[in-house]
Amino acid sequence: MRTFGVEEELLLIDATELEPLRLGWQVAEYHSAPLESGHQLATELQQEQLEVVNPPQRTLQEQLHAIREGRAWADASAAEFGGRVAALATAPGHVTPHLVPNQRYQRIAAWTGMTALQQLTGGLHVHVHVESRAEAVAVLDRIRVWLPTLLALSCNSPFWDGTDTAFQSYRHQTWSRWPNTGPTDVFGTTERYDRQRQSLLDSRVPLDAAMLYFDARLCERHSTVEIRVCDVCMFAEHAAALAAMARALVETAARQWRAGVPPLEVDTAVLRAWTWRASRCGVESTLVDPFTAVPAAAGEVVGALLDTLDPVLREYGEATQVQATVCDILRSGTGARHQREAYRRAGDPRDVVDAALHATHEAHGERTPMNVLGD
Repeated sequence: MRTFGVEEELLLIDATELEPLRLGWQVAEYHSAPLESGHQLATELQQEQLEVVNPPQRTLQEQLHAIREGRAWADASAAEFGGRVAALATAPGHVTPHLVPNQRYQRIAAWTGMTALQQLTGGLHVHVHVESRAEAVAVLDRIRVWLPTLLALSCNSPFWDGTDTAFQSYRHQTWSRWPNTGPTDVFGTTERYDRQRQSLLDSRVPLDAAMLYFDARLCERHSTVEIRVCDVCMFAEHAAALAAMARALVETAARQWRAGVPPLEVDTAVLRAWTWRASRCGVESTLVDPFTAVPAAAGEVVGALLDTLDPVLREYGEATQVQATVCDILRSGTGARHQREAYRRAGDPRDVVDAALHATHEAHGERTPMNVLGD
């Protein structure tokens, strides 16, 4: 059973004003020592963010516990500075981000200008263990067509600068302004992957390998494939289920590779369009079915993904829980729908933040009735 770890980029909020709080660097520095459990706090590009790096896990239940523990620790750490953390992939109201005083981030901002200065987004990154670089490249080639579906299930960023964008994941749109984002090509071999990687670095557009911001990539520091396409999820259960699906997707792809099953050949430009649709529509209408290459009802495309993952999920004993959580998402909506419902009450972005704070830290079974599966 492959280990898998989760990183969550959370929005730092003033506990009283419910506005973004620019103290991320101070909170992370003060709590720089990892917990005994292996959880770590880190800064991100902007002062209004905190990243929680959760330790690798082996089961979905362990992962859910790790995510909850990481969120609780980040929240308690922020509270010492008058703040809280919310699982929001973009700030719902107006905010002017402030760069963390880090030399690398300052270099990035000097090079990318407004792209960096306006960037304040939170993602869910899932690291899944791989046995070799050859396996990792083979996995990238085979999971790429399903990444838009994972994005759709995670959508949690409908607002930008106080405006409803009409997107379910506007984070993906603003993130796409960076160079070297989006889907990767089909590589076929590690040599082709390495050639593209080196050509990009030789262009001096990415300042370093960490700026190869693709939807999925080989991790430079660990023997993992890092799936980066998802928004940070409002509910911990959603994040854990998506992480389990990502792990099952990697295992399924590795088995296909070993069995000689070729990847689905979808042009990268076409796949980018599929991802745009997922960002725009989420699970509210249609997604592109990788098997037919045309739009279908979101539930049908999600069902096709679950069918693809079913052998691995059953082997891991996670099929029932993943299916129940996915059914909950399809029925009650992603974080994007919950944000809009909170905003409609009074048209105040702070209501969105307040709802997100409750959702970020609630325990299983504590949701309001409109969010319970089957209501």
